[in-house]
Amino acid sequence: MQIWAGLGNPGAQYALHRHNVGFMAVDVIADRYNFSPWKRGFQGFAAEGRIGPERIILLKPQTFMNESGRSVGEAMRFYKAEVGDVTAFYDELDLDPMKLKVKTGGGAAGHNGIRSMIAHIGADFRRVRLGIGHPGHKDRVTGYVLGNFAKAEMDPLSDLLTAIAAEAEWLAKGDDVRFMNDVALRMAG
Repeated sequence: MQIWAGLGNPGAQYALHRHNVGFMAVDVIADRYNFSPWKRGFQGFAAEGRIGPERIILLKPQTFMNESGRSVGEAMRFYKAEVGDVTAFYDELDLDPMKLKVKTGGGAAGHNGIRSMIAHIGADFRRVRLGIGHPGHKDRVTGYVLGNFAKAEMDPLSDLLTAIAAEAEWLAKGDDVRFMNDVALRMAG
């Protein structure tokens, strides 16, 4: 059993923010694999389903980004999951827009949602880092991540989310390299 947490901020006013791309990713995965309807739980919304033989719990913490770890920790305790069973999907300033990288462990790199997860569950969870690019100067970061994706970004964003869902079986199997490669191939095609 795995817990895949999409990170974001709750509320319709945040729905298209770059900071909410983690929510968008788990929503598309839930749709693609016919997960159960989203239900309140673990200070968030959870949906259950299978990707291949793997049982996956999708989670959208509703604690606001900076407290995401509280929600993920609660789900982990309920399911008696280990930190290695957790995958976080989140926005990454240091990756070009619509690029994706997967890694396990490491620091927070200034991301408050990841900082919260590390504080609550430890650092050794898998991270699916979804590139949003950098606005160029650190003083512009907050407005940028809390701003909507630009109209010109919507089609590439849709392509990225579709590719993530289409290749999620590799992620479920633990083949992170194949997942990254196949998403990149879909984006290049």
